Amino acid sequence: MGVTENDTAAIPKQRGEQLLDHAVRYAEERHWDVFPGTWLEPGDGRELCSCGAEDCVVPGAHPAVKDWAAQATGSAVHARRVWTKQPKASILLPTGRTFDAIDVPESAGCLALARLERMKITMGPVTVTPHRRMLFFVLPGAVTKVPDLVRKMGWSPTSVDLVARGEGDYVAAPPTRYGGRGAVQWARRPTPANRWLPDIEELISPLAYACGREASASRARRNA
Repeated sequence: MGVTENDTAAIPKQRGEQLLDHAVRYAEERHWDVFPGTWLEPGDGRELCSCGAEDCVVPGAHPAVKDWAAQATGSAVHARRVWTKQPKASILLPTGRTFDAIDVPESAGCLALARLERMKITMGPVTVTPHRRMLFFVLPGAVTKVPDLVRKMGWSPTSVDLVARGEGDYVAAPPTRYGGRGAVQWARRPTPANRWLPDIEELISPLAYACGREASASRARRNA
């Protein structure tokens, strides 16, 4: 089946668009639930989180209310209304609904990404955060599968830095900014080619191998 002109729309598109444009597109084109988070405000010579905590761990990129899960919506109309009221709000996506996210160190993620591409495995979208983490979007249900899959590969789940984010968790979507660190970016953008997400079982081997290699290197550095 050929790809139509409408199918080629990239998410996000060009610089200069408002957060509202991205939030609406995630809901409208990708059918992802979205909800608004905190945002950054100038103060004391730096950007502070709207939550008011000076020691905020993720300034400008966490839920603003406790019942954030109930606020998440897949309605583009509702998303437009929400970000029209607060155009600076970060864009957060709940995991465990239309996707889970596999959270790994950036160095391990880049290694796994290159290996997956060589293997010609179709991946879902992948983000990279200012905290040097990469998140691979996969089908829901990964949280329950990851521990056993990692063990079968010969690794202890607690020994490798590979975390599955599912129900009750969330990720920040591009172009959300973390105070003083930069913005979340796409390492692999959402496109028609990756609309159908892979199961974690398709990606676990390269991801676990890369994280295991990273863990071994870290131990070697500590023992040197």
